[in-house]
Amino acid sequence: MRKLMTFALASTAAMGLAACDVEQTDEGEMPEVDVNGGELPEYNVDAADVDVEMKEETVEVPTLEVEEADASE
Repeated sequence: MRKLMTFALASTAAMGLAACDVEQTDEGEMPEVDVNGGELPEYNVDAADVDVEMKEETVEVPTLEVEEADASE
């Protein structure tokens, strides 16, 4: 289902772009940037302690009776 949605969105975007006529009118240029130093933030994370257990459980499932409908109705 997820692949289908991704394909549908990509197809829609491609058709939208195909309907446009794009022409470059001016050359772009990257800005000059001077980066010095810096430091990433630090975090203390206390994760929850989770215990996962499995146990076998028997569940009673009701039986259903299915009757065919009359085709002449």
